[in-house]
Amino acid sequence: MLGLPNTIHALLFDLDGVLTQTAKVHGVAWKETFDHFLRERDGAGFTPFDPRRDYDTFVDGKPRLDGTRSFLKSRGIELPLGEEGDPPGSATVYGLSNAKNDLVLRLIHDGGVEVYPGSVRYVHAARAAKLPCAVVSSSANCEDVLRAANIHHLFDTIVDGLVAKRDHLKGKPAPDTFLAGAKALGVAPAHAAVFEDALAGVAAGRAGDFGHVVGVDRVGQAEELRRHGADVVVSDLDELLADPGDDTAGDTSGDRSGDPATGRPSAEGTA
Repeated sequence: MLGLPNTIHALLFDLDGVLTQTAKVHGVAWKETFDHFLRERDGAGFTPFDPRRDYDTFVDGKPRLDGTRSFLKSRGIELPLGEEGDPPGSATVYGLSNAKNDLVLRLIHDGGVEVYPGSVRYVHAARAAKLPCAVVSSSANCEDVLRAANIHHLFDTIVDGLVAKRDHLKGKPAPDTFLAGAKALGVAPAHAAVFEDALAGVAAGRAGDFGHVVGVDRVGQAEELRRHGADVVVSDLDELLADPGDDTAGDTSGDRSGDPATGRPSAEGTA
């Protein structure tokens, strides 16, 4: 039993903070990038980037450029957009964003990628139940992270920052990327569940009228996740399993004789 309504036939997972612990890496990279910029701009008395409040409010779950602009706006700072190839650290939105991305890639290369074991157990249970799964992430490094964590094979499709750029999809909190993920899996939003740790992400799930939005509270913001649109909030995904210690929990494959490509059962069952 996966702890979902029986109308749910596909699952859409955010990456950072839900499947992998790379949200910590992103937080470190944003702080170092913005603190360096603010120190150069304002001197020793600058107000540092707050890795909790500023990260959760302005950058978490958003595309990199949107996160950069959002934080700068919160400080009353306007920078030119610049160009995609701006050197990291240039005084442009692209320059700061590129500096942050370079740092993230270096941190991942040096420290590797840790998964949340409970989330991986949950995804295994979903696969045993023959539910199609997608990763929907704002990150342009999504596939690299999934491969580094050795979990890329668990997902049918990926909608990431590269896909969003290619297809001109708005980033979270707009629902566009989640809607694209549901479409790729062949299900209507009402029959898909969204799993998100970011406030922007749960807001995107609610804005897209998805059938179920699960908030994953990693940092003590359960109430905020509910206010932004989560139907239920857990601290780890395996809390939803009937037996958290069993990777095959939720295996209702014997009851799902429908189309294996979409995971739709031929008769209603409880996911």
